[in-house]
Amino acid sequence: MAPSGAGGTTVRRMSGESEVLINAVGLRKEYGDFVAVDGIDFQVKKGESFGFLGPNGAGKSTTMRIIAATLTRTAGEITILGKDPERHGPEIRAHLGVVPQQDNLDNALTVEDNLYVYGRYFGLSKKFIRAKIEDLLDFAQLQEKRSVKVEALSGGMKRRLTIARALVSEPEILMLDEPTTGLDPQARHILWDRLFRLKEDGVTLLITTHYMDEAEQLCDRLIVMDKGRIMAEDSPANLIKTYSTKEVLEVRFGTDRNALYADQLKSMCERIEVLPDRILMYSNDCEQLLHEITQAGMHPTTSLVRRSSLEDVFLRLTGRSLVE
Repeated sequence: MAPSGAGGTTVRRMSGESEVLINAVGLRKEYGDFVAVDGIDFQVKKGESFGFLGPNGAGKSTTMRIIAATLTRTAGEITILGKDPERHGPEIRAHLGVVPQQDNLDNALTVEDNLYVYGRYFGLSKKFIRAKIEDLLDFAQLQEKRSVKVEALSGGMKRRLTIARALVSEPEILMLDEPTTGLDPQARHILWDRLFRLKEDGVTLLITTHYMDEAEQLCDRLIVMDKGRIMAEDSPANLIKTYSTKEVLEVRFGTDRNALYADQLKSMCERIEVLPDRILMYSNDCEQLLHEITQAGMHPTTSLVRRSSLEDVFLRLTGRSLVE
């Protein structure tokens, strides 16, 4: 067992592992005529935080289920920890921690009992689980809630407990499907801090999300998915540098004028995106661009200069917003 610092969590290693923990080549999943995952290639390296970014229906969760050895692929090849999930599912699952999109805790049990029952499910000894529970309660900041039933917890507390529960068996790979959906900003940042600590301890993180800021904060590397395909792959910073300008100017002229001004605005910057409620203009000097717009007699009702984000990357690659 390898020691770690976050709440005493430890990482168990499979013998003979390579630097690449997950390797997919031509991975495909079909449901009848519907293609959920369309021949994608990717690798996940040990100790990194790897993200799947895209809107609902992009194929993120389907890919995660294949990795978790709970869904068979239609075509292509994939290995997790050097093994084929269709032939070695139980062995692979023993080294995975899974945090589902919806919390599936037992609301009638206490925080402590949820951790204990889950540990017994993995066949862990009572002595090991009791000691592990103390570590995980510290890690999840839930020591004071240990005897409280889950139904009385806040959404953020439930999410932290779900993550702590997934760590009972000391997984090498922690899979998180939309980890902060529905949480308020404070709860999201607390959860991000917990995940940073896990990464520092050497746990490999797989994260699906449609939140741009979450992907930028948590992921060392990510793939942008849409309609089952990979549109781009790189670090968040490199994706933004490659597919967008330094700055974005958001302007609103009113719904009756946005379309009216669109053609004229196109000639003033590198590119624009006309959305239902606003126009996005891409330039490396948006303050100067805004000046030129007003000099041309177009006066937006609101304007905002901001840095480019992963949402702008997604708009560039697919022509639509991440969240629809």
